[in-house]
Amino acid sequence: MQGKLLLTGGSGMVGRNIRAHGRAANWEILAPSSRTLDLTDAGAVRDYIAETKPDLVIHAAGRVGGIQANMANPVSFLEENTAMGRNIVMAAWQGGVRRLINLASTCMYPRAAENPLREEMILSGPLEPTNEGYALAKIMTMRLCEYIRREDPQAQYKTLIPCNLYGLHDTFDPKASHLLPAVIHKLHVARETGQAEVDIWGDGTARREFMFAGDLADAVLRAAEDLEALPDAMNVGLGHDHSINDYYRVAAEVIGWQGRFTHDLSKPVGMKQKLCATDRQEAWGWRAQTSLEEGLAQTYQHYLERTSS
Repeated sequence: MQGKLLLTGGSGMVGRNIRAHGRAANWEILAPSSRTLDLTDAGAVRDYIAETKPDLVIHAAGRVGGIQANMANPVSFLEENTAMGRNIVMAAWQGGVRRLINLASTCMYPRAAENPLREEMILSGPLEPTNEGYALAKIMTMRLCEYIRREDPQAQYKTLIPCNLYGLHDTFDPKASHLLPAVIHKLHVARETGQAEVDIWGDGTARREFMFAGDLADAVLRAAEDLEALPDAMNVGLGHDHSINDYYRVAAEVIGWQGRFTHDLSKPVGMKQKLCATDRQEAWGWRAQTSLEEGLAQTYQHYLERTSS
């Protein structure tokens, strides 16, 4: 047994994949719900850590949402995520916890940064305006961990920056889902209703990097056992990407839909590419193991189980 692990965001996609991973059995995991522990309440977080005395904290909680939610509620995305990050990191440090893994986001990179995105590019240019508040909160928490290490070199407070994720426990509701769960839902409905055509926004050539959430869980729990060897900040990604057209094509094969795709060129497509550099990750000795076909098949099976229950 490695010790006691406090996992924030334990009921989210990342948290649930961490808890389900085989390596999680090596830990006594505390994963309080937001009803049990309000991370925006500094006193409550301080008291919880003082009472439970975890050996390691993994901060995976956050207020998340798509572009529309971020644009409609910039105050809460900045304020709530800043409060959560500050409260959990400071309570851990002041409570004597020597080990912490902070999960960040690639939205911290400048909107005009060249691909692949390298960790040293953070704070080198303006952020994407549509999710700037969320990004600022994530940058603040990462910097706080770095400052703590500067003042207290024995504190192993490290930040992992995952690329886009998909997988088990994802959100499939079209109003709130990201690209891959939305594609799965769309193609499943097309197959069930006999649709001959499915439209893709834009020309489908924009490229995105999506990693299976189970692979991120593997990286996080490996990091939990090897924090000293981890850089202060490290991307966790595939090191390669696929076009939107590729994602639709592979998902159609997995789901068994055999229609044809059309392209709606009037729709926005966003950035042409967003790809993480994986030099630090490779030097650390880790690589994602799940292929796109395998990951989509597992995710689709989970989707079917969820929609039939």
